[in-house]
Amino acid sequence: MELPVIDLAPYLAIADAGNREGESTKRVSGLTELCHEVSRLLKETGALLVKDPRCTAEDNDRFIDMMEKYFEKPAEFKRLQERPFLHYQVGVTPEGVEVPRSLVDEEMQEKLRAMPKEHQPLIPKGPDPKWRYMWRVGPRPSKTRFQELNSEPVIPEGFPEWKETMDSWGYKMISAIEAVAEMAAIGFGLPKDAFTSLMKQGPHLLAPTGSDLKRYGQEGTVFAGYHYDLNFLTIHGRSRFPGLNIWLRNGQKIEVKVPIGCLLIQTGKQIEWLTAGECTAGMHEVVVTKRTIDAIKLASEQNRSLWRVSSTLFAHIASDAVLKPLGHFAESPLASKYPSICTGEFVEQELSVINLKGNKGES
Repeated sequence: MELPVIDLAPYLAIADAGNREGESTKRVSGLTELCHEVSRLLKETGALLVKDPRCTAEDNDRFIDMMEKYFEKPAEFKRLQERPFLHYQVGVTPEGVEVPRSLVDEEMQEKLRAMPKEHQPLIPKGPDPKWRYMWRVGPRPSKTRFQELNSEPVIPEGFPEWKETMDSWGYKMISAIEAVAEMAAIGFGLPKDAFTSLMKQGPHLLAPTGSDLKRYGQEGTVFAGYHYDLNFLTIHGRSRFPGLNIWLRNGQKIEVKVPIGCLLIQTGKQIEWLTAGECTAGMHEVVVTKRTIDAIKLASEQNRSLWRVSSTLFAHIASDAVLKPLGHFAESPLASKYPSICTGEFVEQELSVINLKGNKGES
């Protein structure tokens, strides 16, 4: 199965015109069907591909070029940006720190064993052998109960373009998330800003990963074990090396192919909470596949970097906002499974499971 691509340009144009004229975007002709399609895809597949005219392939390439240079630096250089006392929520997370949930969650392991063989994930033997860099995007709250989730950014020496490149790509991807969040809200029969109002001053994280394919490029290597994301929505630019598998709501496993110039959006645990399970957090893994091996060979022939960079951004609900089923979702029979909880407390609980809080360590 190929995921369909949603072109955001019509929504952005119609929404902008509607806002200028003071007209509700819900009433603009042709918009409702597109919004229903977005909400349907998030509900049924937990993922969708989007094309946003504000996020170009050139933007993505510029970001990946810089991150390849960073991850190619020696480990001792990168560890200067490590902040374990902040639960790795800013700066670099070295390989061997993040523990995939499938390694520690017994209930999840039982479900995996019950899956048909062809849809089972690869079970890792230890922590993920990938690096990650955490970069906050957007304004932080002046007062918050969760300071470590809203800390100042870390900038490595020797990268004068770092802040501008990170912020530029990060803000563009957040803009795409906000458009999808508005469309999903309309499609679900909620106010247009039902989700985006809760995202304001959220601890959004541009969190690219770096996986050393020269060292770990054997087929079957698990870079990110089977897991869901704890945030609201996750967005990825196109990686130069394939290897991302996702699971649809029906349990089907598919390898994602992101077309050039497109972005992948996946549902996280926070949107599951807000919709009382109408959307469920999408499961996924990153592994070395036959297609990854082919890409490694081609990159080697062309003398390109053998670091697999994912330009991942985690969009969050604000730390001090309350997570609870919204609007008509509060009447759902499943609503009781999603009791009200402060988002920051929810995040800390999730981090403790995956080794990024209990060991002062992130996901």
